[in-house]
Amino acid sequence: MYGGGCQSGCQKTRRGGNHVMNSVYDKKWSPYQIVITIACILMIVVTLLPVLNIVAISLSGKNAIAKGLVGVWPKEFTLEAYKMVFQNNNIVHSLFYSIFLTLGSALLSTFMTILAAYPLSKSDLKGRHVFLVLITITMYVGAGIVPNYLLVKELHLMNTIWALVLPGMISPFNLIILRTFFSGINKALYEAAYMDGCGEWGCLFRITIPLSLPSIFTIMLFYAISRWNGITDVLYYINKTELYTLQYQLKLLLDTLSITYNPEEMATVLVAPENVKSSTIVFAMVPMLIVYPFVQKYFTKGVMIGGVKE
Repeated sequence: MYGGGCQSGCQKTRRGGNHVMNSVYDKKWSPYQIVITIACILMIVVTLLPVLNIVAISLSGKNAIAKGLVGVWPKEFTLEAYKMVFQNNNIVHSLFYSIFLTLGSALLSTFMTILAAYPLSKSDLKGRHVFLVLITITMYVGAGIVPNYLLVKELHLMNTIWALVLPGMISPFNLIILRTFFSGINKALYEAAYMDGCGEWGCLFRITIPLSLPSIFTIMLFYAISRWNGITDVLYYINKTELYTLQYQLKLLLDTLSITYNPEEMATVLVAPENVKSSTIVFAMVPMLIVYPFVQKYFTKGVMIGGVKE
């Protein structure tokens, strides 16, 4: 009897599973769903093809590149371009320096943005609207390159790491996003905390920050990407080689490869300039690709902030 019951249960399970699969396959797609699906597939293809082409060029031989044979798959596979990049001590040093600078700058900028957004989210803050207007104006009206340069110079920040951190420490855009999220936290939580004797610092670290982790991680990711890709501030404020970021070192490497070789010189070169250019792009892209999967769930939640209001 036990075996018969088990067999009957298995048959029911299979029938139930088949019913679910059939309902999935029999589901009719609306024209809207078809258009959206096709658009998403095209977007994925358009996004991935250039990346795959760059990776393929970085791994291909100079003859295949010169003949235009490289598509999305390497031809005449070689790692000479990556060897050339890694053998450059300045680039290896700038890689670890840029990682340290990006992490430190993102953490500091995020913390300072939290400290600025928290009081601005309080409706009882006197002059709050004035502060918000002044902050918003800076998003549309910038000081310009020369005033910023003179400010950094007068503060004696030239050729220091702080020249890359302090001028853009707080982004008005990120500040407004975080302030908006803080304003949506239930006021009853703060009132209960005040009744228990909790101060503003306690409310910030025990209520606001724990409830705002998705938005905070999103802001941190914005800061990290901005700092990692930054190059103009290094060009303006830094003259010391040891303070050059990875992006700037790669630019210098590409500048040296922009020299036009004659046929005799080109025959002695192991890699083509396009080969090294592509390898430097991949080299600069990999760290962000490694970090993104770990913060993706927070980023997805953070970018949806404000999409639904109760």
